[in-house]
Amino acid sequence: MAYKIFIDGKDGTTGLKIYERFAQRNDIELMQISEDKRKDSGERRRLINESDFTFLCLPDAAAVESVALCTNPHVRILDSSTAHRTAAGWDYGFPELAPAFRSSIEKSNRVAVPGCYASGFGSICYPLTVSGIMQRDYPVVCHAVSGYSGAGKKAIAQYEDAERSVEFDSPRLYALTQQHKHLPEMQKVSGLSYTPIFDPYICDYFSGMSVTVPLYARLLAKKVTAHDVWEMFSNQYDGCRFVKVAGFMGEGTLPEPFIPANTLDGTNNMEIFVCGNDERIMITSRFDNLGKGASGAAVQCMNIMMGIDEGTGL
Repeated sequence: MAYKIFIDGKDGTTGLKIYERFAQRNDIELMQISEDKRKDSGERRRLINESDFTFLCLPDAAAVESVALCTNPHVRILDSSTAHRTAAGWDYGFPELAPAFRSSIEKSNRVAVPGCYASGFGSICYPLTVSGIMQRDYPVVCHAVSGYSGAGKKAIAQYEDAERSVEFDSPRLYALTQQHKHLPEMQKVSGLSYTPIFDPYICDYFSGMSVTVPLYARLLAKKVTAHDVWEMFSNQYDGCRFVKVAGFMGEGTLPEPFIPANTLDGTNNMEIFVCGNDERIMITSRFDNLGKGASGAAVQCMNIMMGIDEGTGL
């Protein structure tokens, strides 16, 4: 029997991508909502409570409302908004971080799908703190670039407007007040004592992301070389299907000494690079902000919750 799936917010960027990933699957039944009832709470309540799995691809306030509409204890909800990523009673949807994360997802009825930037940041900083290489009060700085697709429909329209301003030709730094909405989960999931400095740039390409955390070796909790750090990450993600660690300094993956951010678009893959030298170490996570950073991660978590191959449809 096919699982009944409802996507609340199907017309958003993440919802559309999830919908596309279901196109070739015959093990699910997609429950559709009429366009004229898309914001009808009664109809949404009915569909949510009749589903086996509901995806929330909504603004935070609407996601909270949808969770409140669910009265059927058997419905399993995956929320791609920011609303529940640090909330009690919700499991964090990044199974590769540790066996405990995967186990929690398998049994969960409430999974918070990580934010795109937070996925890259957590893939770097969680292993560093858990391994003891980086102390929890290390003054972390994070730099990141993303394609414009992650900024929502309004930004996509701005970037794709033939009459757009020249400023859209250039990378644009934002979150200037250091209050980016991903920061709470970045700090909590990675176990940091203090909120990191975060410098994200939106750039003139559609999708793909790279997130970088630079480290001063002299400030770390353990005396390590850059190669030691690479070995730790290689062990951390050994055997993972979607998260891979490139050879040291990108060997075997980078044909030139550059890390482009858009080469994994359309996939659910993530690549970790350890570069630099024994004084200044640079760790970069590269992935698709719409894939492992959003819709791909959501579908992967649902597959794990179903107890099937986590790569189904990916």
